[in-house]
Amino acid sequence: MATYEFPPMLIDAQNELDQVRADLRTLFERVPWSVEPMDAWETHENAWRPASRPASPGWDPEDAAEIARLRARELELAEVLVCHPYWIEFAPGDVQAARDALKHQREKESASTAS
Repeated sequence: MATYEFPPMLIDAQNELDQVRADLRTLFERVPWSVEPMDAWETHENAWRPASRPASPGWDPEDAAEIARLRARELELAEVLVCHPYWIEFAPGDVQAARDALKHQREKESASTAS
């Protein structure tokens, strides 16, 4: 298995991206299903896949602002990670494996310190 010497900036950006995504997941679990206030609904009785949703009061303005901020930061970090000049070192077919290794860098560090 190949080993990589990632620039600290890439590791930091990946770690922050992981945290931003975790924060977004937490917020999405907490906020109502609809951004705007919406009445309850359900599919008709002959629907192929029955579904329903309760009434939604919509998102709180503070939650909406925080989600927008986190989404913007997620996009910035993704751009940093994808467009970093470090990836030029690799053949086109090897970039994906190196990128995957970066995504799992924190897990490797945790495993090596636990050993």
